[in-house]
Amino acid sequence: MTKYLHSMIRVSDPDATVDFFKLIGLEEVRRFDVEAGRFTLIFLAAPGQEGIAEVELTYNWPAEDGSAPEHYDGGRNFGHLAYRVDNIYETCQRIADAGHIIHRPPRDGHMAFVKSPDGISIELLQDGNLEPQEPWASMENTGNW
Repeated sequence: MTKYLHSMIRVSDPDATVDFFKLIGLEEVRRFDVEAGRFTLIFLAAPGQEGIAEVELTYNWPAEDGSAPEHYDGGRNFGHLAYRVDNIYETCQRIADAGHIIHRPPRDGHMAFVKSPDGISIELLQDGNLEPQEPWASMENTGNW
């Protein structure tokens, strides 16, 4: 039997990334600092999804010589994470109010794409369908998603 556990993404700023995922509704469920390997693992899940569908954030610490950790551009060809949300307009507004770009606005009341602070594409899908609403219905795409 196969059971889905999690998707892992590498991050350069764990606090900014955890804050971003909180805007979608995920919560930190556990964290491990691995001093011998110089990395931190942070597991996030939507309420009730702990141990079922999680995102693992991997933060590689700066080198012992003090040089900055590796910067991850474009998510190393990672496709996207997808989350079903109760109200896509409210979720996108929270994300926009926090200073993030809505790359593919929810013009249809059903689907939007945003990116994490490290450029990981996140698909938001409305639970059910909402009628198209302004300002979302007339927004253009921004960048790629």
